[in-house]
Amino acid sequence: MSREKSQNQSILSDMPPAKAIVKLAIPATLALLAKAVYNLVDTAYIGMLNSDIALTAVGVTVPLLLIMVSIENIFAAGAAVLAGRQLGAKEPEAASRTVTTVIGLSILIGIVLCIGGIVFIDPLMRAFGASEASLPLAKDYAFWMFIAALANLPAQSMNCAARAESSVKISSIAVITGAALNILLDPVFMFDWGLNMGVEGASLATTVSQFVTFFILIWFYVSGRSVIKIRLRAFRPSWKFIKDVAMIGIPTAVIQICLSVAASLTNIAAASLPQSDEIIAAYGVVQRLVLIGCYVVMGFMQGYQPVASYAFGAKNEDRFHQSVRFALKGSLLLTVLVEAAYILLAMPLILLFNSNPVIVDYGRWLLISQMALYPAFGLCYMMTITYQTIGEARYGLFLSAIRQGLFYIPFILFLPRLLGIAGIYASQPAADVLTVLVCVFSIPAMKRIASRNMCGDGTDRLQRNENRCGNKKSS
Repeated sequence: MSREKSQNQSILSDMPPAKAIVKLAIPATLALLAKAVYNLVDTAYIGMLNSDIALTAVGVTVPLLLIMVSIENIFAAGAAVLAGRQLGAKEPEAASRTVTTVIGLSILIGIVLCIGGIVFIDPLMRAFGASEASLPLAKDYAFWMFIAALANLPAQSMNCAARAESSVKISSIAVITGAALNILLDPVFMFDWGLNMGVEGASLATTVSQFVTFFILIWFYVSGRSVIKIRLRAFRPSWKFIKDVAMIGIPTAVIQICLSVAASLTNIAAASLPQSDEIIAAYGVVQRLVLIGCYVVMGFMQGYQPVASYAFGAKNEDRFHQSVRFALKGSLLLTVLVEAAYILLAMPLILLFNSNPVIVDYGRWLLISQMALYPAFGLCYMMTITYQTIGEARYGLFLSAIRQGLFYIPFILFLPRLLGIAGIYASQPAADVLTVLVCVFSIPAMKRIASRNMCGDGTDRLQRNENRCGNKKSS
């Protein structure tokens, strides 16, 4: 095994959990923040077109973006956890079969999404809240998003595989390169001194950049630098495999799906209010800002997940619980910091994208309301990842659906009818209060289930410092 591969394995198995999580999380977070640049740069440049309708059209596509990200994550997140467990159990060939099969399936799903999205683009945009005025521009922007699915789905699977083996450097290089290219191409494709494609040019520039990211990751695996190998003969899809991977990955995907449904329902609720186009435009900007906060937490969790999965696969109970404790504290700290920054800087952040005083005012209060109890997201996401890792995907699925699904949807359906725009402001904080209560009560059960699943059957047990599992059996 090469020196780099040995170092990757050492990070997962020997480095203190807190240090290992931070070491993996920093490049993962930077890569995700670079990914957020795709959306923010598009929004910022579109704001330079001085067209509120253009900004509204891009806001309509936010639910579509979240749905596509959720589909990416179903298999990619499942592969990351399963491959991490297999590496921890010293089964690299099984990990290679898992990742190869997931990448192959991602390519097929990307083709289906691309064709289906283009065929049904008109009803989809209308369903997400596009008005007659914003529909043409929304369709222009969404068209290239569907083309990008051909690269995004397999690229996400390769990214997750790289994280599972702690090869986060290549993942960061690929995503950051794509983001930098997007910054350069956006104005060239959009404005009259370049290709003069307007909103469509912003989406095309993003698509070209995402294909570059895909090809960088392909090079990494083809060059043989990875621990996990992608081989054609290892592509072995089966219904059992798809079910196993999907059951792990669906909770993460459901978080994104619920975000998409919540965004769509918020747009629909706003459409019935006075100044609906301005509210939807403001909400589109806010959602892209909120995604940055999400990516900060998700990057930290991408550092936590491979460490926890490896420890769980190796049945190293002490290391697993150390990882959980650090991840819990870290996720809460990060979300508090993000919440404070967004609330204090709400107005100048919205002004970066639009100077219309009506949109700025709506955007300010929408951002404050979205972030008022933001630690609920960090806690819920951390608990979802942990339940996935310990083999309790069904409860992980429940947790993933509560914040923006089971709790937010009833509030956004009824509060705006009673309170108008104040109902939209109140919906997220109300859902977050209930989310925190459920997650806090779920922590003790998570600890018990993890210990039981690692030590319950007494087989393949590692000899740890005090033979912890054995002692528990005899006590």
